[in-house]
Amino acid sequence: MNINSNHVIGFVAGAAVMAGGFYLYKKNQVHVDKWLRQQGINIPSHSTADPATMSLEELVTQKENFEDIIAEREMAADSDQENS
Repeated sequence: MNINSNHVIGFVAGAAVMAGGFYLYKKNQVHVDKWLRQQGINIPSHSTADPATMSLEELVTQKENFEDIIAEREMAADSDQENS
């Protein structure tokens, strides 16, 4: 199957619609996320909490998450060095 001008036009039109949709979503993200939560769709909140106001349990959970990420990256770096 050869790529012709219809394929290129379709790709460009799709990319433009996607970019427009993403722009509108980011512009109205708070409202859209709130509406999605009301519909029962769990949208994680990416707002960063102030560590001074977090509970001890939340702080320990964050610490464990960071330790897991650090361990994964160290293992990936070690395997990259071994493969080189």
